[in-house]
Amino acid sequence: MTDNDKQRPNANYKLSRSENAPPENESLNFRYSRERRLENAPLEVQNMYRDNKPGKFGLFASLVADRPRKILFAIIVLLCLLILVLTILGYLDTSYTLAGNKLSIKAIRNESNTINIAIIKTVNNKDAYTGMVEIIVAPRIKKKDEEYGEFPHRIYFTMKDEERYYFTVPFTDNDLVMVLQTDKGNIQIRLQAD
Repeated sequence: MTDNDKQRPNANYKLSRSENAPPENESLNFRYSRERRLENAPLEVQNMYRDNKPGKFGLFASLVADRPRKILFAIIVLLCLLILVLTILGYLDTSYTLAGNKLSIKAIRNESNTINIAIIKTVNNKDAYTGMVEIIVAPRIKKKDEEYGEFPHRIYFTMKDEERYYFTVPFTDNDLVMVLQTDKGNIQIRLQAD
């Protein structure tokens, strides 16, 4: 067999045109018709293709576009309102009020396994208490016959808008009870060391 005898199987077929334009007498046969396909489509699909107007983009419209999104949006709004109401009523606030002063108190365990108490005082009103504050810190009693020690401390409030006080207690227990007492009142709080 020579090279001339070997031919491609489709060598006798004309695979491409030499000129770019198709002949005028040749008509194109389309087998796909969108109109015929849409005749058998559901009504929602037909309406979607009939109303081909692009919608305006809106953040709120996209948040409530369908029922699940509306429910999710309503839940988010309700949770935000609930958190706001609880904060206003003071349920989520970790501060305490003592004689017109707002106190933020934290117990912090440091690397040497001792507990530091941090008190941040801010003045709530013009009649806020100034003067000596007696503090007693003790581990929380877990059993009736259990003995515990008390740690007394004393700080002084002034008329500054904000004051910070720090002291260390000689306890290693994470659960503490703290009493702050002035001439005008007292508070008792429970602290958990972080």
